[in-house]
Amino acid sequence: MKLLKDILYGVGLTAVSGSTHIKVNTICFDSRKVGKDDVFVAIRGSVVDGHQFIDKALAAGAQAIICEELPQNIADGVTYVEVKNGNSALAIMAANYFDNPSKNLKLVGITGTNGKTTVSSLLYQLFKKAGYKVGLISTIKIMVDDKEYPTSLTTPDALTINMHLAYMNDAGVEFCFMEVSSHGIHQKRSEGLVFEGALFTNLSHDHLDYHKTFAEYRDTKKKLFDDLPKKAFALTNIDDKNGLYMLQNTKARKYTYALKTYSDYRAQILENQFDGQLLKIEDNEVWSKLIGDFNAYNMLAIYATADLLGLEKLETLRLLSELENVNGRFQYYKSKKNITAIVDYAHTPDALKNVLDTINTLRTGNENVITIVGCGGDRDKSKRPVMGYIASAMSNTAIFTSDNPRSEPPETIIKEMEAGVEPQNKKKTLSIENREQAIKTACKLAVKDDIILVAGKGHETYQETNGERIDFDDFKVVKDVLNSMDK
Repeated sequence: MKLLKDILYGVGLTAVSGSTHIKVNTICFDSRKVGKDDVFVAIRGSVVDGHQFIDKALAAGAQAIICEELPQNIADGVTYVEVKNGNSALAIMAANYFDNPSKNLKLVGITGTNGKTTVSSLLYQLFKKAGYKVGLISTIKIMVDDKEYPTSLTTPDALTINMHLAYMNDAGVEFCFMEVSSHGIHQKRSEGLVFEGALFTNLSHDHLDYHKTFAEYRDTKKKLFDDLPKKAFALTNIDDKNGLYMLQNTKARKYTYALKTYSDYRAQILENQFDGQLLKIEDNEVWSKLIGDFNAYNMLAIYATADLLGLEKLETLRLLSELENVNGRFQYYKSKKNITAIVDYAHTPDALKNVLDTINTLRTGNENVITIVGCGGDRDKSKRPVMGYIASAMSNTAIFTSDNPRSEPPETIIKEMEAGVEPQNKKKTLSIENREQAIKTACKLAVKDDIILVAGKGHETYQETNGERIDFDDFKVVKDVLNSMDK
């Protein structure tokens, strides 16, 4: 148990009722998880307001309530603390409760629209190969050195983050690489963390259902850099038009990387083919198993980060050549009939264009490119026609299908994608609501040397419809279908 006053250190308080010199058990922001002598933090969410569950938390045995607005009825023997921002309070309290674990390791935050998972996961992989104990907090999983924990959010809640950082302290972890999403920054999940550095990959159209405007989305990402301490490093991709903007107000040491622009770290693509690419990084050639311009940026970002963290440059280049692709990121399978299937997480217009650009650069021109793509329900609707336009314009055949429709009718989402298709490309499109059927159709349409791109879900192994998740793995489905056709 810990003293409430110690857990509240650094939190912006506006009013206190009762004593903060009391021992409390643990911190909860879900009233269903509250136990005796716990602290309940009432969070105002976009759907649910935690203030509505204060009485439920008290009934479960809460000893203290942290809220943005004191309730009218104050229970005897309970401490109430009014704070300026519940999300901020939760993050700072979580860090204090777990003894500020981020201070004891070199934590690097990776933000941007595309590439966060690849960069963070491969940095974890590279530093492991270099012999270090390493942590990872990503969309796919949380790793405490060799131990894996599941995760469902790009940036978990503050309690989960700090709990796993504390596990890392216990395991002797020295470096941790963490994806930092715009949602996580806006909801202050990363507040109270001490970053050794931050990395910006790129910025394109995404999450406008949440942020409303691109400027708000961009400025939310920038806050990660604004809050860095002087001793930290800020690394940005200046080939992206928003790259230098990220560094405008940071106090950290500034570094840049690019393929096209003069920068601190620069790379050049010498060769590009389906089994990898040859890069030139700072006058040294290195072979990477990851292909495409977007992965050249990822490799360069990893190289620069490793250098800023003190790894020897030639050793880093050697390790770069050993890195394996991340599941669901340009993950490909070639059938006996020489049909290539590529599964990629591309779920934004920019990411889809990048993947199709790479495929069209590598193909001879005699193969057909068949793209299967959908758009998530209850998410940014403005990108749907753009995704439809890109898929139909850059493929020989585009099949529009379901991709986690959630509470929306799949046919409505598909119609909004179809709206972006130009008249001359309409004859190249099909709409098949059932994703498995869409993949089967693509496989039946494909002949020798053709390329099938299954975009949008990548590493995800489920399909979410009306609050229910059913098992669905794009890579497994397309591989199984192609194998059955080979028999």
